[in-house]
Amino acid sequence: MAKNIILLGPPGAGKGTQAKRLEETRGMVQLSTGDMLREAMASGSDMGKRVAAIMDRGELVTDEVVIGLIEEKLGQGTSGGVIFDGFPRTLKQADALGALMARLGRTLDAVIEMQVDDAVLVRRITGRYTCGQCGAVYHDETRPTKVAGTCDVCGSTEMKRRADDTEEALKTRLMEYYKKTSPLIGYYYAKGQLRSVDGLAEVDAVAAAITKVLDKV
Repeated sequence: MAKNIILLGPPGAGKGTQAKRLEETRGMVQLSTGDMLREAMASGSDMGKRVAAIMDRGELVTDEVVIGLIEEKLGQGTSGGVIFDGFPRTLKQADALGALMARLGRTLDAVIEMQVDDAVLVRRITGRYTCGQCGAVYHDETRPTKVAGTCDVCGSTEMKRRADDTEEALKTRLMEYYKKTSPLIGYYYAKGQLRSVDGLAEVDAVAAAITKVLDKV
């Protein structure tokens, strides 16, 4: 049975990874705000032109526009259910999404919070690096290259780290998350929709925990 869910969690909690798993295993559709905005601008549709005009002016896209994009997406091939990733971020957006789902006769079946320990998350993110040639992912502590500075897969010595994967940048992003998005945890708990999983477990273990939640709701 199709389920519609929200994945909640701070930057680096693994929401994107788990969303991709759900797309592959359950035929769900990931609705990422960033992806939807890029797709809209590339499509040349009326909504896309509106988004492009807003972005060209250097302004933030309004909640009304994002809800409009979501409504468009929900009308396209989402019979397997959807995963909201990166939206809602605020209580106002949560209210707007709830109203939209009700108007379309769709339900929000679960809000899955991927719980993390901040200190562990910072170590996990700041230790990440990738091969600039083949994209293989490594970590200073948990998965270093066998030969320092050389990719195990392709032998390249071009290693890269994301500019925003520094401790200072990550703590700024975490603070932004806790200020704006963490109130959603209480909001959905009060509605009886909140479920929590250990976001720092192994990828397969997190996927199994999410599947367990989905099978129960």
